[in-house]
Amino acid sequence: MMIRMTGLDASKDCIIEIAVLITDGDLNIVAEGPELIINQPKALMDGMDAWCREHHGSSGLTAAVLASTITMAEAERAVLDFVQQYVPDARTAPLAGNSVHADRVFLRKDMPRLEAHLHYRNVDVSTIKELVRRWYPAIFQTAPKKKCSHRALDDIKESLKELEFYRKACFVAPPATT
Repeated sequence: MMIRMTGLDASKDCIIEIAVLITDGDLNIVAEGPELIINQPKALMDGMDAWCREHHGSSGLTAAVLASTITMAEAERAVLDFVQQYVPDARTAPLAGNSVHADRVFLRKDMPRLEAHLHYRNVDVSTIKELVRRWYPAIFQTAPKKKCSHRALDDIKESLKELEFYRKACFVAPPATT
């Protein structure tokens, strides 16, 4: 799951885009879920910090947010319905992606029913990246470069490719089962 926000301060910022991929334990995509842009008022969008104004503006996300008719509640319901199709039991699917601790804070605030359905554990690709950078610098140099479109679906797909790379390059192959 990947979200885009109006900033990083959960006390004043909010989710504006969400995209979901369901994978199995081997990182194969089982299903590609909704990619939703959530309407927010122009005043909130105008109040974003410089980084968000630049990146969300150049990616087209700002304009898409202002044109969207999807509410936060509608987005939460659609994503939760989708997740429950593949993961019906609450608290069994971890949240995965890059820097997901920040995503979880916003999900807890803006989409509490969705956050409550997810497991409390995170699979944070950014943590793995930082460990590889320190422990395996030669491998880190060969990691796939991200395009950084700063759009939720593109970014979660890139996070998945990054995790697949680290799995193959750094993690020991599982023992054969008999």
